[in-house]
Amino acid sequence: MGDSAIQIRVGDADDWAAVAVLIGNAFHETLDPKANEVEASVVEPERTLVADDAGTIVGHAAAYTRELTVPGAILPAAHVTLVSVAPTHRRRGLLTQMMHRQLREIAAEGREPVAALWASETKIYPRFGYGPAAQRLRMEISTREVRPPAVLPGSGSRLRLVAPADAIAEFSKLYEQLRPERTGWSSRDDRWWRYVLADLESQRDGATALHGVVHDTPQGPTGYALWRVKSRWDRFGPNSDVRIREVVAADPAAYSALWNFLLTIDLARTASVHFAAVDEPLQYLVDEPRRLGSTLADALWIRVVDLPKALAARAYAAPVDVVLDVTDPLLAANTGRWRLTAGPDGAATCTPTTDPADLACTILELGSAYLGATSLATLGAAGAVRELTPGALPRAATAFGWHRLPNPTEVF
Repeated sequence: MGDSAIQIRVGDADDWAAVAVLIGNAFHETLDPKANEVEASVVEPERTLVADDAGTIVGHAAAYTRELTVPGAILPAAHVTLVSVAPTHRRRGLLTQMMHRQLREIAAEGREPVAALWASETKIYPRFGYGPAAQRLRMEISTREVRPPAVLPGSGSRLRLVAPADAIAEFSKLYEQLRPERTGWSSRDDRWWRYVLADLESQRDGATALHGVVHDTPQGPTGYALWRVKSRWDRFGPNSDVRIREVVAADPAAYSALWNFLLTIDLARTASVHFAAVDEPLQYLVDEPRRLGSTLADALWIRVVDLPKALAARAYAAPVDVVLDVTDPLLAANTGRWRLTAGPDGAATCTPTTDPADLACTILELGSAYLGATSLATLGAAGAVRELTPGALPRAATAFGWHRLPNPTEVF
């Protein structure tokens, strides 16, 4: 039960100083003034909720107004973030109150059919209907044990070093060109580019400033990469680590050239990347993929807020006509039977129906499957999706899949 003395209210700009202290306490960080300024630059006070205990902010939840690429479409999506409760006020239901209110308000606004977040602790968010929709690869690459991708022959292509902050226009143009096809990418306006490229010394972990490289062709840039280097020396000599932030490439030639460059930087013996796709092509371009040191980690969690709008908005990998019996304990409008129909072109409709259901699940399973990475058939094998019509589950699982796995590139 909630504490009636604590008010959940919409935040304002004057709350940020106290919120920053709260976030620091919750995540065991201390924001220096510059980091505080950078974080504040993307906060939307009107989309924040604070738990106010007689003038002291003891809880916070927020959302950013951004778009998210989903299979075959780009959608407005509430990017939920900065969720925390003061250590003195845990176990009072404040998190539940804020998350419930936030979901109700997103639904009432009617603009964002899904919400997305990165979970600090994965056991927290399923109870609010968020499902694990995308994973990522973390790679700790032994660069001396891996033959880098061969640079593909190209006409007049070259690599050009850039200062990242001076290359926002080039990065942004390429990012926007590729974003419609990159499931899991979030939109970046100029404000968000400045945030992503904010190169705060306090957050470098002793590494260099952020570096940038662009892959140029006579037709214009076709790729870029961002990285820094943690300089290390031991008794055998140089042992530095190349810390790769982002690799964006429009074609195989740019992709191979950028990875060849990153894996052959002088004085380095390792390279690390924490936001690779589970189906990252690099795994199939090197001679010793074990030495990529790949491990899986969770990434985006998706909450379907407006079921018919969300399911009709994305594309499907195969024709499908299925009736879903869905339960949503928090947003009652999603509960019921829905007929999802998609034709050969992938375009879909989702409408209420009284027809017998083919599959039954909760809203969480639809969030898990939404980006095309988590199979409905796998969820069925776990008992989370029930097949009521024989053969309906494999057909629906095929339709909900996608030709490339999602590649979330940034924690927000």
